[in-house]
Amino acid sequence: MEVERVQAIVSSSLTKDNIPIEFIRPEDEQPAITTFHGPIPDIPVIDFSDPDQGNVIRLMADASRNWGIFQVVNHGIPIDLIQRLQLVGKEFFDLPQEEKEVYAKPHGAPSIEGYGSKLGRDVNGKKNWADHLFHRIWPPTCINYQFWPQNPPSYREVNEEYAQEVRKVVDKLFKWLSVGLGLEPDVLKQGAGGEEIEYLMKINYYPPCPRPDLTLGVASHTDLSAMTVLVPNEVPGLQVFKDGLWIDAKYIPGALIIHIGDQIEILSNGKYKAVQHRTTVDKEKTRMSWPIFLEPPAEFVVGPLAQLVDPQEPPKYKPKKFKDYSYCKLNKLPQ
Repeated sequence: MEVERVQAIVSSSLTKDNIPIEFIRPEDEQPAITTFHGPIPDIPVIDFSDPDQGNVIRLMADASRNWGIFQVVNHGIPIDLIQRLQLVGKEFFDLPQEEKEVYAKPHGAPSIEGYGSKLGRDVNGKKNWADHLFHRIWPPTCINYQFWPQNPPSYREVNEEYAQEVRKVVDKLFKWLSVGLGLEPDVLKQGAGGEEIEYLMKINYYPPCPRPDLTLGVASHTDLSAMTVLVPNEVPGLQVFKDGLWIDAKYIPGALIIHIGDQIEILSNGKYKAVQHRTTVDKEKTRMSWPIFLEPPAEFVVGPLAQLVDPQEPPKYKPKKFKDYSYCKLNKLPQ
């Protein structure tokens, strides 16, 4: 096999108490040293069933300004659908390695879709303790079924059903975040690509790791999307950088975790903050998560919204095509 998958490394190294050196993080990134264990505030939780919509909007705007992340409960997506989404994803990663490789990201392909292990460039040459599967699930014009597993057989049906349900939640999120900035309800969504916004599904697979104190599933980053809607499994691991501290996100069964991404930070001219976050791994258990990255089309230009810029508040970011922004970010180039 040309690329060694983390899942394959695990089966060869779990009996030993070590991991390959390329996975060992510098001390200032190692979770055992850098995770804060004192009393901490919880990531804001927002209840979509609250009849006071003004309160929901206020809480969401506050969370987006101060945290860049919040959890949503009573969001309307059936819990059994979320469980089926998780089941078919787990069943894919449980397949024999050669079956998964059928969906591998083609070498040198411009798109990140497909099964893989590496994303972007790490300045220290370090690797993440994770494998992944990427594929777009909406709109239909940008779906490439070549990267959708045919096994388990229900994979496509479940993902298509989830796409329909998550779109309803996303429309509310965009609308309420827009109103929270003092804008008309449709302004933020239009600024991020409108009906052409692409829904990029990723399944993160973080196998058990003999030395979770030394490595990370995903290193510290902000999402380059406009917004990310994430479902985790029950194994904790998400950490958020807040007030100079790395703190653990509490697992709430059935909740959606919403990340503000770079494009909404840009659109809001810095009023909403993209969340700095990372993922730790577990010694005994597999952690998985299902983020959907809401991204503008490649050629779409994103910049600070005109309504939020004036002589007192000049633009803090320059307008840029999303494909150019992504290229710079993934290759660690200045924007």
